Amino acid sequence: MKKQESKTSNMQMEESGLKNLFKDELKDIYWAEKHLAKALPKMAKGATSEELRTSIEQHLTETENQIARLEQVFEILGVKAAGKKCEAMEGLVEEGKTMLEETETGSMTRDAAIISSAQKIEHYEIASYGTLRTLANTLGLTEAANLLEQTLNEEKNTDVKLTQIAESFVNESAGSEKE
Repeated sequence: MKKQESKTSNMQMEESGLKNLFKDELKDIYWAEKHLAKALPKMAKGATSEELRTSIEQHLTETENQIARLEQVFEILGVKAAGKKCEAMEGLVEEGKTMLEETETGSMTRDAAIISSAQKIEHYEIASYGTLRTLANTLGLTEAANLLEQTLNEEKNTDVKLTQIAESFVNESAGSEKE
């Protein structure tokens, strides 16, 4: 009997630990998305091609919707939406700023740099949302998992769109530019 009680107690503790991890990761991506929402207009402004600029502006709208979705997940958990500084996103955004500064205004090389930076961010977000969705499913938070899955799919689609822009004209044009 004591062994069984001990197992139950350990399972509850593990679930509680997992739920705390889920909440912590949720706070991390919430901060990350809000930080990214501030950086995207600068990336869009720095873009040379209209196609890339439009894509980034569309992603800003998506990001704002994703923030609202994250707030819904917090609501499902019964906790106030709050962010926890995400060192990874801060570093990725900072790297993007540096890439903008180090490339020539109006060049396709700058667009290639923006795409590179944006895809690094997308890959971080894909990893984060994939993990959060899996944790939500494990915790039996089906509604939260569905919201996170929706965002995960948007992040994957943005990554594909950025690759298409790079491969359709940006990289080749950048390759023919002189320093």
